[in-house]
Amino acid sequence: MHLDVAALRDFYATPLGQIARRLLARRIRAQWGPAPGETIVSLGFGTPFIGAYRAEARRLGAFMPSAQGALVWPAGAPILTTLVEEDQLPLRDSSIDRLIVVHCLEVTELVRPLLRELWRVLKPEGRLLIVVPNRRGLWAHVDTTPFGYGSPYSRSQLEDQLHQCLFTPVGFSTALHLPPFDRGMIVRSATAWERVGARVSPGLGGVLIAEARKEMVAPIKGKPARAKGLRVLVPIR
Repeated sequence: MHLDVAALRDFYATPLGQIARRLLARRIRAQWGPAPGETIVSLGFGTPFIGAYRAEARRLGAFMPSAQGALVWPAGAPILTTLVEEDQLPLRDSSIDRLIVVHCLEVTELVRPLLRELWRVLKPEGRLLIVVPNRRGLWAHVDTTPFGYGSPYSRSQLEDQLHQCLFTPVGFSTALHLPPFDRGMIVRSATAWERVGARVSPGLGGVLIAEARKEMVAPIKGKPARAKGLRVLVPIR
């Protein structure tokens, strides 16, 4: 079940939420790099993370599921948010260069239809980035943040879902290694927590980040059968 958009907004206004936003945005930017002249869309609640691309993207959109609700964003500028049905995006086939999904996959009841819809709208050379709560991390087990809701994923679970929907994972990483508690000492030392956690226990970050590419041909599972040769050719009379 989706969280209400107001709850997501309020979390990212807290000191812990601001730290989480900064750490995740930095990781996404480091992984994606610049995107001049590209079309970038987020699905779920991606406004804290795609704002950095406003100055360089050709088109930018923040799609928010109807079950979650939408906010007006950005303030004092043309609105870039749109309320959508997550498995029926108002986009043409193969029209998006980069797509980020955050606060969405773990709470939807339409995992496969959603992923297949993402496959439809992503360009063949496009890049998909999914952020979900990490089943092994502490954040997934504490419901004081949005990452404590829905179904967390392990790497193998997320990889399997992507494969089934014609995506090939090309990279996995984790983020949010600090404890999910809004306390002064933790917030002030967040950068140190993140640096030490990433080095000492990289698999225990609060969120799992997967990048995937779109496959144009379905993979063949199992060992392919060998074709049988014809021993005698019989002409048709």
